[in-house]
Amino acid sequence: MADDETKEVPVFAVVGKVNTGKSAVLATLLEVDDDRMIRVSNTPGETTHCQELPLVFDGEERIRFVDTPGFQRPIDAMHEIQDLHGDGTPGLESIRTFLDAFEGSGSFEDECQLLRPLVDGAGLLYIIDPSKPLRDEFVAEMEILRWTGRRRMALLNAKSDEDRYLQTWKDRLGSYFNLVRTFNAHQARFEQRRRLLRSLLEIDETHAGMIETTIRCLDDEWQLRREESAEVVVGVLEKAMMLRESRVLGERDIDVEHRRQKIQRDMGEVYYRNLGRVVTRGMDRLLEIYRHHLLEVDWKDLGVEALDLEAEETWSKWGLSRTQLTMAGAATGAAAGAAVDAGTAFLSHGAGALIGALGGGVAAFFKGNALPDLKVDVRGGVRLKTGEGRKLELGPPKNENFAWVLLDRLLDAYARIQTRAHALRSKSKLFENEELGGGRVQQLPGDQRRVLAKWLRSCGQGDPDRGLEPEVFRILVGFLELIEQESASGE
Repeated sequence: MADDETKEVPVFAVVGKVNTGKSAVLATLLEVDDDRMIRVSNTPGETTHCQELPLVFDGEERIRFVDTPGFQRPIDAMHEIQDLHGDGTPGLESIRTFLDAFEGSGSFEDECQLLRPLVDGAGLLYIIDPSKPLRDEFVAEMEILRWTGRRRMALLNAKSDEDRYLQTWKDRLGSYFNLVRTFNAHQARFEQRRRLLRSLLEIDETHAGMIETTIRCLDDEWQLRREESAEVVVGVLEKAMMLRESRVLGERDIDVEHRRQKIQRDMGEVYYRNLGRVVTRGMDRLLEIYRHHLLEVDWKDLGVEALDLEAEETWSKWGLSRTQLTMAGAATGAAAGAAVDAGTAFLSHGAGALIGALGGGVAAFFKGNALPDLKVDVRGGVRLKTGEGRKLELGPPKNENFAWVLLDRLLDAYARIQTRAHALRSKSKLFENEELGGGRVQQLPGDQRRVLAKWLRSCGQGDPDRGLEPEVFRILVGFLELIEQESASGE
């Protein structure tokens, strides 16, 4: 690592005893959940050599972190440095002498690797696991690091404010480091990452301009992600509301009962399978935007198969309340929520096994008219030319809360995705628990609900109101930001 490189790009060596969370901190800070790039493991000694990890924006390296192997023999190394220095307190030159004596010798190999970037001018992030007691070997590590004379920040990788030795560590660290911060690598969100990067300004004044620019780039990128996510949500809602399943039926299909039943089942299964693809692709795109490769999404994970819009629990948790739905419907000429059709014989024969009572009902739209009782009857439909049979068209669900329930689930997915730390390396389902839950769309102001309701209805009619789309987009961007703020405050 040449000196001219360190002048151009701020460099920080990440140092600590083995298994204190160095790699986990870097994984969350740099948003990397790929073990091929940053290995996060409970196995001691996973980092066996220095690894340079750049923070890049717009193709330009802004900050470089160096993940180092942990101290192996800090007390012995401290004594060697003292012996090489002689009387008095060792300094940077003593560290250089230590490296000259032991680099490549096979002794103190890890210590030499972690000290090299510091001798070459890097700043220091010292990672501590405050669940462990402050023992003599930690004191030896801190002494050695202090002797380098480099600007130093201690980072307590605390899993909880109740970590047994947290306060003991805080009381001791102040005499060794320029700055002490707490950072939970497995729970840190955007704002915590941002604060940590800003803290680097306080310990590396020579690169203040570059670090400040990096923070602005981080803010710009996060805003771009929010906007891209809003576009995904808009796209999923539009496609879901415009989705149709059509069949042309012959007269024999209409007259023979078992044929009619099979067509009913087949159309429902195809409709919901296609709807599932629309939603899952949207979820996958959100995961891509936030750089998550270990979260998995499946249509069944959305949890809507268990929803029943006639149940009070559903009204209180997902989608709009009955009152809100009535007001939104009235604003767009829709039927009142209390009069929304629910339940369908169609769903109870086969399709329910796939998606259950999604939205509590499904509209069977024939070309030009909708059956009032919502039961699919293939003897209806639009009669085509003689001999060509009749055309049957299914979709979207009639229940006015369908789109709001779907939006609620998309917002819930967003909250889960953007709050997941990249240090978490176990594969998991996005909706494996209901810790966050719904009810988000009920928080929307009435005027915003009315705009969304009007736009959703236009989509359901197959003719999206493009004039409303910019306002719909702005509403969703603002709401996604509100979700982020609530997550950051722990609400």
